[in-house]
Parts: sequence; structure tokens; C-alpha cells
Amino acid sequence: MVSALHRESIARFGGSDGIRDAGLLESALARAQNRVAYDPGATVFALAADYCLGIAGNHPFVDGNKCTAILAAATFLSLNGYAFDPPETSIVQMIVGLAAREVEADALTEWFADFSQQR
Repeated sequence: MVSALHRESIARFGGSDGIRDAGLLESALARAQNRVAYDPGATVFALAADYCLGIAGNHPFVDGNKCTAILAAATFLSLNGYAFDPPETSIVQMIVGLAAREVEADALTEWFADFSQQR
């Protein structure tokens, strides 16, 4: 599913398609699974942040890692009954922060919670 989101991101925003390192993608996705194993009370927002930070930080794709990271987290929230709808300016600021590695897990968790509504 994440590879399909990556292709969608590349189609919408440009860049080169492809997985640079499948092991890094697997590791990125395992981040949230590890949290569930060791912190069963974790919120869906913390898990969304784990997916986002894992993909953005590991750079498993050739291009489009930050956009794919946010799309993956938004999809995870949607699959768990939440509509995620931040303003476009907020998304741009978050992508810039992710690129600069200035975004902490707690801040990202809060961002997902602030812009999500349960359906």
C-alpha cells in the first residue's frame, strides 16, 4: 500500500518513482508495529507519527519520501476512522520541518491530532 501511495505522490508532485532500499522501507513501517508491541496504549496519532517519521527519516524511496510519509500517515488515520485535513500551508511547513529533521515525534503526534476529526 505504501508503494502505491508513493506512486500517487510522484504523479501529483513530481520526482522519480522507485524504492531505493526495501529494507529501509520495512524498517520504517516496523516503527509503528514496535510501538504497539511495547506501548499498547499508544494513540492512533502517535502511530501515524511513527509511520510518518519512519518513512521521512529512512528515505526508502528514490524521491518523494516526505510527501509519501504524510500520505501514509493520513491513510493510516483514515483506515482508523479519522479524517485528516490540515491547511495546505501547514502541510508545507511540516514537510519543510521533516526535511530539516526539526520535527519531534510529540509535535508530529499533536499535529495529526489537531487536524483530525473522527468520522
